[in-house]
Amino acid sequence: MSKAFVKTLKTVNFISGTASSEEEIKRHRKLTDWAGRLATPLGDYERRQFEVGSIPCEEFILSEISDPDYAVLYCHGGGYVSGGLDYAANLAVKLAMATGFKTYSFAYRLAPEDPYPAASDDAYAVWNYLASNEKNIVLAGDSAGGNMALCLTQSLIAEGRPAPRLLLLFSPWTDMTITAGSYEENKDIDPILTKEAVQNSAKAYLGDRDPADPAFSPLFGSFEGFPPVCIMVGRNEILIDDSIRLKDKLEEAGIPASLDIEEKGWHVYQQTPTALSRKAMKRLGEYVSCEIDGKR
Repeated sequence: MSKAFVKTLKTVNFISGTASSEEEIKRHRKLTDWAGRLATPLGDYERRQFEVGSIPCEEFILSEISDPDYAVLYCHGGGYVSGGLDYAANLAVKLAMATGFKTYSFAYRLAPEDPYPAASDDAYAVWNYLASNEKNIVLAGDSAGGNMALCLTQSLIAEGRPAPRLLLLFSPWTDMTITAGSYEENKDIDPILTKEAVQNSAKAYLGDRDPADPAFSPLFGSFEGFPPVCIMVGRNEILIDDSIRLKDKLEEAGIPASLDIEEKGWHVYQQTPTALSRKAMKRLGEYVSCEIDGKR
């Protein structure tokens, strides 16, 4: 990306912040939900709200779904400190449109009010609900939601339960030790994230826990028994090493892993209403179709 474009994105990226105070977190949450409402695509789909226990959830159903036996469960990002149903709707709708499957999102509890394992427990509860109501589940997540999707999959496999059919990850946060080289290498070209913001989010979520624990740094956990994984990441982001190392770990375990690096992309660029985003979601849809139609 050109320096001028990076500067422009940093200027308009008023929702990033550093998550360093209660006031800033509240502001961040308000703005991310507003941005989600603004960016959620219009289309011919039904949007239905429901609850799993006390967890707010939404279901997005296209007027014509490609296969009623498949569903997507989407875990939203936001560093575990922000994001709700309005924020999640943007990528949830795009996932429904890209795959042709009904798509679910949920508003898990947020840190620092509800630190680990609250969000993890909510994801597990929603998974249990869907697993009893859907035949095949594709699990998706962006950033912290990608972290959640990976941790959930590792937990299910460790318990001997069926894994998701596929994993679809956008710029996943896989290592909460925040030691990857790309934090420094890309600090001047990442228009969305800063190392400080990631560190503060991790602290809010984990407290004094060891950030290298695989319970929340899935990069250090087991990938045996994983389904195929599609990882999409931008070249110009400080979290790119989290994706590259994830692909390496998956391949070491013999798991099919696709790494899609957008040379002009930034952190979860798929959220934006741009041609870059539309092309990425088209590639994702083609990946899903190839994986599922080719292995029925």
